[in-house]
Amino acid sequence: MKKIIFFLLTTFILTSCGEECYNAPQPIVFEFVNDNGDNLITTGALNPFTIKDENQVTVQVTKTDDDKIVLQNVGAYNGTKNYTFTSPVRTFSFSIVSSEFKGGCDGYQINKLTFTGIAIDVKDDNGYYQIILK
Repeated sequence: MKKIIFFLLTTFILTSCGEECYNAPQPIVFEFVNDNGDNLITTGALNPFTIKDENQVTVQVTKTDDDKIVLQNVGAYNGTKNYTFTSPVRTFSFSIVSSEFKGGCDGYQINKLTFTGIAIDVKDDNGYYQIILK
């Protein structure tokens, strides 16, 4: 019986130490609307649009079924990174401040997202941003 308990205990310790985990930053979702609440991707008014980082590298996005966009691979760094959104309707900038995740796993967390630009209003709901372009 002692051998079985020793074997199970050793197996548990070895498997729990060998596992790696990674916490990806929380997804950032943008919905672009006008003053009337019309989705500007749905209406086609926002096309074409681009999002580029401070090094002029295009940020990949995924469009959802309800015409929101999810920014891909942002926030996985320590520090602040600046981005520019460009479209026929409006150009604005935003920055993302991220830091290493403080926990049992490796990874990053987004600490702050700040928008700057003329004639925009943003409603923030924990990673979901409704951007009202006036």
